[in-house]
Amino acid sequence: MFNNIPPITRNLIILNIVVFIAANLIPALDLNLTAFYPFSPNFQSWQIITHMFMHVSIMHILFNMFTLFSFGPILEQSLGDKKYLILYFLSGLGAFFLFNLWNFIEIQQLVTQLSEMNIDVSEIYKMSELKTYGYSETAFGEQPLARELYEGLTGGMLGASGAVFGVIAAFATLYPDARIGIMFIPIPVKVKYVLPVVVIGSIYLGVTGNVGGIAHLAHVGGAIVGFILAKIWKKHLYRFN
Repeated sequence: MFNNIPPITRNLIILNIVVFIAANLIPALDLNLTAFYPFSPNFQSWQIITHMFMHVSIMHILFNMFTLFSFGPILEQSLGDKKYLILYFLSGLGAFFLFNLWNFIEIQQLVTQLSEMNIDVSEIYKMSELKTYGYSETAFGEQPLARELYEGLTGGMLGASGAVFGVIAAFATLYPDARIGIMFIPIPVKVKYVLPVVVIGSIYLGVTGNVGGIAHLAHVGGAIVGFILAKIWKKHLYRFN
């Protein structure tokens, strides 16, 4: 069965699984491959790509890989290898960009507030370097804003969800009338109705801070890129077949 999956989708799934296993065997990979806020002392340029193959739990990777398995093969066959890969990685980059754009706004607000309180922000940045100091659950605990900035600089973004949401958005754009099954809904629903609800919900949860440890705005960033690319390519779809 696995051999029947088109090669790009199959290799992406394999790579995600391999990195997940490696990260659980080699704890240091978390710090190096997870994507940190770009102005954090923990950020490295390669994390822009590597975070797409990191996952926090078995359920996390199972959900993402099952979704990729469900939607990816059709797009791979429709768009071709090159454009499918472009879709996957640009969606992941779009997720990183939007998530960290919002991070930048929030962190700059914290920096301004802390500076007005005569708190040395540079000390918080220094103490946030995990390779040197490690993570401390009690660091800056006496000052909530300092603690919030510390967590923003030491908290990472990881997962293929942004790239996968780009794949879903592209599928919904190219095949809007395709019906998919949704938990707790007894009949299949057209994907063109599902995607807007998911995106609007993700925007609300991401902006209000009701994230529950989930990078909702990363999902939105990936979906936006997937939608734009699919709209561009849709006019020439039959040239790819």
